[in-house]
Amino acid sequence: MISRRDFLQVSMAASALVGASGFGNWSRLAAQQALTQDQLLQFDTFGNVSLIHVTDIHAQLKPIYFREPSVNIGVGDNRGAVPHVTGADFRKLYGIDDGSPSHYALSSGDFSSLAKAYGRVGGLDRVATVVNAIRADRPDALLLDGGDTWHGSYTCYHTEGQDMVNVMNQLRPDAMTFHWEFTLGSDRVAEIVEGLPFAALGQNIFDAEWDEPAELFPPYQFFERGGVKIAVIGQAFPYMPIANPGWMFPEYSFGIRDENMQAMVDEVRAQGAECVVCLSHNGFDVDKSMAGKVTGIDVILSGHTHDALPEPVLVGETIIVASGSNGKFVSRVDLDIQNGRMMGFRHKLIPIFSDVIEPDAEMTALIDEQRAPFKAELEEVIGQTDSLLYRRGNFNGTWDDLICDALMSEREADIAMSPGVRWGPSLIPGDDITREDIWNVTSMTYGKAYRTEMTGEFIKVILEDVADNIFNPDPYYQQGGDMVRIGGMGYRIDVSKPQGERITDMTLLKTGEAIDPAKNYVVAGWASVNEGTEGPQIWDVVEAHIKKLGTVTVQPNDSVTVVGA
Repeated sequence: MISRRDFLQVSMAASALVGASGFGNWSRLAAQQALTQDQLLQFDTFGNVSLIHVTDIHAQLKPIYFREPSVNIGVGDNRGAVPHVTGADFRKLYGIDDGSPSHYALSSGDFSSLAKAYGRVGGLDRVATVVNAIRADRPDALLLDGGDTWHGSYTCYHTEGQDMVNVMNQLRPDAMTFHWEFTLGSDRVAEIVEGLPFAALGQNIFDAEWDEPAELFPPYQFFERGGVKIAVIGQAFPYMPIANPGWMFPEYSFGIRDENMQAMVDEVRAQGAECVVCLSHNGFDVDKSMAGKVTGIDVILSGHTHDALPEPVLVGETIIVASGSNGKFVSRVDLDIQNGRMMGFRHKLIPIFSDVIEPDAEMTALIDEQRAPFKAELEEVIGQTDSLLYRRGNFNGTWDDLICDALMSEREADIAMSPGVRWGPSLIPGDDITREDIWNVTSMTYGKAYRTEMTGEFIKVILEDVADNIFNPDPYYQQGGDMVRIGGMGYRIDVSKPQGERITDMTLLKTGEAIDPAKNYVVAGWASVNEGTEGPQIWDVVEAHIKKLGTVTVQPNDSVTVVGA
């Protein structure tokens, strides 16, 4: 990562490009523990173009708790670079005081006590307030949605994404791109996209049969803002058929498609684009790599990996902005575009502290309208938690530990597997666990909980395959989320080793015996990408388990030994 001082010095010397982040202002205010809405929104308007970025909302309409990861290992050239810096190291890097609201918003340490002090985050009615305030200051600001929007909640599942479509239409984005949206199925996606009042972009969404750009998803859209001709190019999640069930959207193929991206940049430049923005769902490390290969992109608005960075990262003359997830942050980026060249920028990552930001009344009413038909089901209390329940971290989270326990108990399995997805809010000790909370960490269109037998050898193959999706030194081969979560089994992983050599010392926890490659084990899991998977829905499995427990206590999990990081 490059520091602000180095960025100013290096970029001024190289190209007269200058930049600044508004993080320092709200960090200092946070250290004083005296935040107000005006302070959060304070911004020295700059240049002639404003971008507003939201991404990875995952259908979270209401304020939530969301704990940032405490473990996020980088490999290869990204080892030790943001966003692979967490906890105290992250706070030291950005000068964040322990115990401050900025510590709470951006870091994981002491989360439960800070959550009680500073309250929930997010809520799209609060996001609306922030967006409206930026628009009041810069009326022609571009609002861009990085995708993972129509997925991740009880109401989104039961309305096939319509609740989020209705709410986002009122927020009035100018363009979006895609990932989990496609798990609604290609017919439903087409139905929604055809009715959207804004651009649905994806330069890398191709017709699978003809290997040609898909007509439904234009590669780019032009906007005239601040006297500047701006091209926004969409970049959908490249690995859709690998990470998600390809049978749900067989008409489409994806991929990074660097060559086509370069062709699109060249094409829009030839058509007079003075500023090129990539609205991306690649993931941060992939975006960094792409920025080093494709020339002519001014700004990459990064999504997918849920990273929240208070300052952009510079690759060449491309700035990369990461805006978090779950409605927890909004990014504002002001650009000074002169004679077809970005001369400088100002950036602010705005944390949506729900108790500080006044909700927009019209948006609150619309959100409540979407939720009203499901109110009783959403609010039903299933149990309580004595533990902090969170999902994030490369190897485990307490929500996933609980899900694995539920799978082993309810499905009578030796071993459980839970996908390493990044979405899902947190609960703090003493909270009720409602049905909505369970769905917030399990809701998907292929959530059946399977029960099968696997040999020890096959289990190792699965772990090795997923590990390479995360820890391959080349970001272009990092096709997964976090590591598959394992219940009932321990193992050792050396993230520095090549594929096939990372996983050792696999142990069945209930007996302490080594996993036998030739022996069959009963394995329960969920979110299989295979068509025709049978079993109860995962949310029903987890609900039944929590009802039996009454109060959830998740024990510390030290079953995975990590080396080579």
